[in-house]
Amino acid sequence: MPIDVPASSGAPHASPPYAAKPAPSRRGLKIAAVAGVCIAAVVVITGILGRNHEHAQVKTWTSAQAIPAVSVISPTVETGAQALVLPGNLQAFYNAQIYSRVSGYVHGWYQDIGARVKSGQLLATIDTPELDQQLIQARADLESAQATMQLASTTAKRWSTLLAKDAVSKQESDEKSGDYLVKSALVHAAQANVNRLLAMKGFARIVAPFEGVVTARRTDIGALVNAGAGATPSSELFDVAKVDKLRLYVRVPQSYSARITPGTKAVITVPEYPGRTFTAALTTTANAVSDSSGTLLVQMAVDNPDDALKSGDYAQVKFDLPNSGAGGGGMLRLPSSALLFRKTGLEAAVVGPDDHVRLQRVTVGRDLGTVMEIAGGLKPSDRVIDNPPDSIGDGQLVRVISSSAKPSAESAHAAG
Repeated sequence: MPIDVPASSGAPHASPPYAAKPAPSRRGLKIAAVAGVCIAAVVVITGILGRNHEHAQVKTWTSAQAIPAVSVISPTVETGAQALVLPGNLQAFYNAQIYSRVSGYVHGWYQDIGARVKSGQLLATIDTPELDQQLIQARADLESAQATMQLASTTAKRWSTLLAKDAVSKQESDEKSGDYLVKSALVHAAQANVNRLLAMKGFARIVAPFEGVVTARRTDIGALVNAGAGATPSSELFDVAKVDKLRLYVRVPQSYSARITPGTKAVITVPEYPGRTFTAALTTTANAVSDSSGTLLVQMAVDNPDDALKSGDYAQVKFDLPNSGAGGGGMLRLPSSALLFRKTGLEAAVVGPDDHVRLQRVTVGRDLGTVMEIAGGLKPSDRVIDNPPDSIGDGQLVRVISSSAKPSAESAHAAG
């Protein structure tokens, strides 16, 4: 049976346990919306600025990489005396090629190659049968002329006597005197012919013209020889050379010719005596530069008392020349890899203070292989590009890196 509970008149009304929260106000919603928009704007702006910065960095890096990276070096200065080594050729102080002055057959030779001979020493004799017959005939002509002159002399004297007695005319006497003079002249002519043939006969003895060494013998017993120098070297009989003192011939490049002065000395070496040196002294120069080689022919004298050096030897000649490099401070040297070989000549790519390239014409004094001596066109303070690309141009902007570093492959590709 249900029980009725009466309503409380004075007790408060209890709320349900899960009642709803009150709704937010309109002002709070607006603030939240504005904050969200601001945050989104900041995110967007930050992204745009970041992308622009990255794009600028990429553009700067790309522009920098487009500029060729080069390594620069400076020419080195060589001070003090400069060594100049050149090839030379040794020749005998005197060298005579001896030919026969008369025609005939070699009767005998008495000195062979390598023999030391004195001046006037007999080398060979020649049989001259034709010359002997000519000499016999000339002597007979001389005797005939002398006999004719004797008769003319006697006749002239007789006619002079008759002229004193008025037995002959003066004209006839003068004719006989004139005939004597003619016959006397014929005697002198015949005598001169005999003397000429005797002098020629003297050439049948081949003698040494000076003291020296027989360096060649090109004849033998019974060989037919002709008078005078023939068209071929084989016509000579002997070569005699004076070798106690030798002449040294060196061709000096034009760029060094001004430093070859009187009193210049050189040290020479020859292959057959490694480690041994000889001294040569300047005697004279050709005083003219050869059109074909551009060199100055220099003659030096070398003493050879022990006959160690031989005529015809090849020699290396070392000069210690005073240095006359750029500005008088020494010769400049530069690696050959730093030079550009172009149709206009040799050039060096010099980097200026503004990192722009200037192609400078240079003059090479001497090629030392991997190193070149620069005679003109550069200064010691110049920054020269080492191993420049062939495409490098005058006025081109470059990026200088450490001289010890090498341009990377990408840089080299960009430079090309």
